[in-house]
Amino acid sequence: MHNPVLEAIYRRRSVREFTPEEVSPDELQEIVRAGIWAPSGLNNQPWRFVLIRAEETRARLAELTKYSRIVLAAPALIAVFLDQGAMYDPVKDQQAAGACIQNMLLAAEALGLGAVWLGQILHNKDKVRQELDLDDHLDLMAVIALGRPEPKDRRSQRKPLEDFILKSI
Repeated sequence: MHNPVLEAIYRRRSVREFTPEEVSPDELQEIVRAGIWAPSGLNNQPWRFVLIRAEETRARLAELTKYSRIVLAAPALIAVFLDQGAMYDPVKDQQAAGACIQNMLLAAEALGLGAVWLGQILHNKDKVRQELDLDDHLDLMAVIALGRPEPKDRRSQRKPLEDFILKSI
């Protein structure tokens, strides 16, 4: 069966090596547009974003993660936050943020970009928020590193589907 959505899901890989070519503001906005179309409880859309292309900002953020080489190599970053003032249920809103981030990763794939979801930087989320000069009511969910992927064979495997299905009633 030919289905472009399923093909993008199965083809997408985490990309950690990028060419120096820039990611355009239009590409970043298209990726965020895809993110905001994720489902959210009560359609509260609690996500907020910081689009980062400035080299000096990326360098300062790189100091806040053990994956600094990825942050430094990526021509663009998107920091994804939850606006606690817009939230109504922490679990549902965090799940919505995950759906938003997945939409963004798939949008990057569709645009021919590579991306990786960075979570380790959450250990320094308060410092990230301070570095970006943001209010305390914004809670960092992830930083997505983006760029044009360095050519590389990126294969992945999954366990058999049967390993995951508990019952089929």
